[in-house]
Amino acid sequence: MLQLVANMSWSSWLLSVVDIAIVAYGFYRLFLLIRGTRALQLVKGIIAVLVAAPVANWLHLYTTHMLLQDIETMLVVALPIVFQPELRRALEQIGQGRFFSESFLNHEEMDTATMIDQVARAADYLSRNRIGALFVLERQTGLNEYAATGIPIGAVATAALLENIFTPNTPLHDGACIIRGNRVIAAAAFLPLTESAQPGSELGSRHRAAIGITEQSDAVAIAVSEETGWISLAVEGRLQRRLEDRALRETLTRLFRPRPASALRIWHRGASS
Repeated sequence: MLQLVANMSWSSWLLSVVDIAIVAYGFYRLFLLIRGTRALQLVKGIIAVLVAAPVANWLHLYTTHMLLQDIETMLVVALPIVFQPELRRALEQIGQGRFFSESFLNHEEMDTATMIDQVARAADYLSRNRIGALFVLERQTGLNEYAATGIPIGAVATAALLENIFTPNTPLHDGACIIRGNRVIAAAAFLPLTESAQPGSELGSRHRAAIGITEQSDAVAIAVSEETGWISLAVEGRLQRRLEDRALRETLTRLFRPRPASALRIWHRGASS
């Protein structure tokens, strides 16, 4: 092996370096493509299965190892289906010449208290004036695939901006406003509607969308009813209704309370970047 390496010419070395750099950069771009979506959680699950299989074999857990091998075989068939949205986005970006040009998303440090204050103020104003609204606050799970269905904004989330977005008869009134950190990343976005029987016939599509997005991610959704003016908050597929301003602020503060940083959380934090 050492003799083979020693006999390699400088051109071979150069080609090898270029080859490795191209593959590494390709993986880097793929990571950028999925790091703001739910696909990152799926990748973590796949890696966990791939790591667990040899560990089970090493521990002589033969039944577990056989089951994990069967799962790995099924993943080969399932991957194109599971990652269909991400594969489509990658092909679209390659066709548009943007796959190798986009950089990491700029993530500002989140001023949680200010964001909560601005959202709560906007929700209270919209509630008092019975203006329908739907806010989605991103947490760990990225919402890029839903933001792509709306109109990009990229502005600091202030109460005035949020109130104006949902002014009736304006282009951005329908759909959801998605907030990441302290910025509105998109408005008029389409969200998945819940298939759960929980909402009942008295709730409209806005509340069903609020529940739906929290069933498929760890986001927090706030819906304001234009009929009653009630403020509702959805978390993990459950809807809390008729929240007052103080209760809304306390609940959001609890949900967005910073957690102590640790080495184990570095991998988890990648989903929201």
